[in-house]
Amino acid sequence: MLVIQLCIHWIRFSRLAFLKKKLRPKLDEELEPVSVVVCTRDAYEQLTELIPTLLRQNYPQFEVVIVNDCSEDETEAFLKDLERREPRIKCVQLRQHLNFFNGKKFPLSMGIKSASYDLIVLTDADCLPTSEDWLRNMVSCYDHGTEVVVGYARYENTSRLTNRLIRFDTLQEGMLYLSATLAGHPFSGTGKNLSYRKRLFFENKGFTSHYTMPAGDDDVFVSQVATKKNTKAFIDADNSIVATPTNSFWFWVRQRCNKYSTIRMHRIDTRAMMALHYWSQFLFYACFVALFFLKPAFSIATEIPYYTYYFPTLVVLFLLRYISQMIIYRGASRRLGEHGLLPGLILWDAFFAIATPLFRITGRMTKE
Repeated sequence: MLVIQLCIHWIRFSRLAFLKKKLRPKLDEELEPVSVVVCTRDAYEQLTELIPTLLRQNYPQFEVVIVNDCSEDETEAFLKDLERREPRIKCVQLRQHLNFFNGKKFPLSMGIKSASYDLIVLTDADCLPTSEDWLRNMVSCYDHGTEVVVGYARYENTSRLTNRLIRFDTLQEGMLYLSATLAGHPFSGTGKNLSYRKRLFFENKGFTSHYTMPAGDDDVFVSQVATKKNTKAFIDADNSIVATPTNSFWFWVRQRCNKYSTIRMHRIDTRAMMALHYWSQFLFYACFVALFFLKPAFSIATEIPYYTYYFPTLVVLFLLRYISQMIIYRGASRRLGEHGLLPGLILWDAFFAIATPLFRITGRMTKE
């Protein structure tokens, strides 16, 4: 288990941790028009912060498509007034839920359908760009043949324990799919910071293959359309997205279980890669604990006190993984703009070594 974990960190995650390439933002004449699509429900206060930030983006030609999914607050009136005053705002009002669509797949599909331009950029109402150059830098990832760009969205840093868990989980997940994308095996993304072409969406029939699932509008769709040649990773801590996390631990747990319910929709090589990472992480701790309690048996069998070299060997092997993990996670955190997670690395890692397999098992038991 130690060897597997070291290989995952130094062969896969190191691509992100030691990434040197710096993206050159394109000039105005090199940038094509963009439709930024945002789905919202009862998020009036968040929209009052997000929309002005989007409209201030340093980008020559773009529109913001807001899909109001049956909101019961002031969202509809706010968007109608905004649409009259701002020509770059386009509103799609939905007033009826569709029982056969789960999650935000139907609102998102309507937003993409209503977009005026082929290049689509997605984010959520609870998100904010960290700079006025976010849109320019993301679209700069596109070149000849690029059809998908996957980015990273970090969460606001607070002192709550739930916040630390959410942020570490987000960091670990981001390291998985961004490193895989850099290695030429893209399989996932986050709808808070994601871009693809409208043409690609409709050529692949959108979310039709998984419309009954509560999640999957980002990771499953990316896994179905992304290839080594058509997908790029957008990694820029200064020009990214920051989101507002939930304060409810159990709401977050339900979200994670819903997320893992889509695993069966991924390719078999993706499922194998994810299982190898999470189960080797769990079994590393399980084996360490088992070997630690076997030390009296070792002393009886060999007539050598366990503290002579048995216990020191266990400690050295544990520290070897921990130091490797600290180096890799430090580099990845710097490139993704995450701060304050490394002091509790062992605690967060041990928690998710146990929790993630439970999330995955619960998610797999979730019916469509």
